[in-house]
Amino acid sequence: MRFTTTIRPLISALLAAAVLSGCALAPTYERPATPQPAAFKELQGWAPAAPADALDRGPWWTLFNDPVLDGLVRQVEVSNQNVAAAVAAYSQARALVAQQRASLFPTVTLTGGANRNGSGGGSGSNDNNSNGRTSNSFRLNIGSSWEPDVWGRLRAGVSAAQANAQASAADLASARLSAQGELAADYFSLRSVDAQRALLATTIEGYQRVLKITQNRFDVGIVPHSDVYQAQTQLASAQSDDLTLARQRAQLEHAIAVLVGKAPADFALAPAPWSVTVPDVPVGVPSTLLERRPDIAASERAVAAANAQIGIVRAAYFPQIGLTASYGPSASAIGDLFKASSMAWALGLSATETIFNGGANRAAVQGADAAREQAVARYRQTVLDAFADVEDQLNATRVLAQQQELQRQASEAADKVEEQVLNRYKAGQVSYSEVVQAQVTALNARRALVQTQGNRQTTAVALIQSLGGGWHADQLTAQE
Repeated sequence: MRFTTTIRPLISALLAAAVLSGCALAPTYERPATPQPAAFKELQGWAPAAPADALDRGPWWTLFNDPVLDGLVRQVEVSNQNVAAAVAAYSQARALVAQQRASLFPTVTLTGGANRNGSGGGSGSNDNNSNGRTSNSFRLNIGSSWEPDVWGRLRAGVSAAQANAQASAADLASARLSAQGELAADYFSLRSVDAQRALLATTIEGYQRVLKITQNRFDVGIVPHSDVYQAQTQLASAQSDDLTLARQRAQLEHAIAVLVGKAPADFALAPAPWSVTVPDVPVGVPSTLLERRPDIAASERAVAAANAQIGIVRAAYFPQIGLTASYGPSASAIGDLFKASSMAWALGLSATETIFNGGANRAAVQGADAAREQAVARYRQTVLDAFADVEDQLNATRVLAQQQELQRQASEAADKVEEQVLNRYKAGQVSYSEVVQAQVTALNARRALVQTQGNRQTTAVALIQSLGGGWHADQLTAQE
């Protein structure tokens, strides 16, 4: 009867704590408002003809139909060290969620001990029992402690940890997309350099033939020696340009090696036919960026974590309540440990309230509010930067498409001029300086066309990155 009377108030306290544990002091979270234009400015008068779900059908880089690129990008997932670091950071964030969630539950401990005590006997005596006493004590105890989440502090901590984990998952997606995009851009730049070197190889062969023709014409006294010097200069300049491109190619190859997690000495990428594919990228409306870009999602989740942190610091205004319980035997002999008479129990209820701390709680709440406002400002800035990024890539995509057509026309015309001027030179109708000028113009036009084709591919990669690369914010909750 005494036992029931004693624990009844504590049971009532437990029930009251359980009911109050639903209280929450964090503000109700709402995603901060951001500017959301109805359409992208640079889409006016230009819209790619592509299925709206093209980026959701699989890895985005397969839109370029390049099997070599496909094999390289897939290595980023398992070999790139920046991605590996982001994976580890996400695993750590998830572990912190589990750790924080564990604080909602009671802690149960099992302790045991044995002591042997004695009092001193007379000096010089060898008999331990003649002048002193010894005793043994054994104990076995099961204890439990629990801090009821009366004011929602612990649940706010779990919410903050979950938001941070989701932000970490979005950071992982950003790191992965960044590495994949950088690799694709480097790969297309390398293929563009290969195409330019192929042009130069053909041009150098032509210059060598022209030099031989000029040398023969000089030998028979038709042209002055200056024509030979000009032909030699033209050939040496082209050969020097080829060495410059070879250096650029080596640097791009080294960069790709690092992105796939290999030492440059262990990696080589042989020249191959260039698939000049520029996919039409579905853009959608600006509001979709809020769900499609991982950097925006990470910034928004940081706001949610800061919002939950306000509830944590507000809880410091209220008492901290703790419940403890223990049950177990204590006896002087091991055999007596499991007798009913050896059993003992204890229940405890504690409450701690800070009376004065110099305004520390108020300052902590003000700091948490300011941290949330800072996170909101960063989120809004991230959204604005994302809008500008897409607009930039849309503009570049449209302009480069127009430039490619104009440069194709310019290259074809320059080729015809070069051919005609060379024929007229062979007929003795023009000076060699006109041949040099026509050849330089033709080569520059060809290289400009190839560079623009490469720029269109790298811009398509940048546009896909700015649109999130097929990623969606729903993946954050799916990973929890």
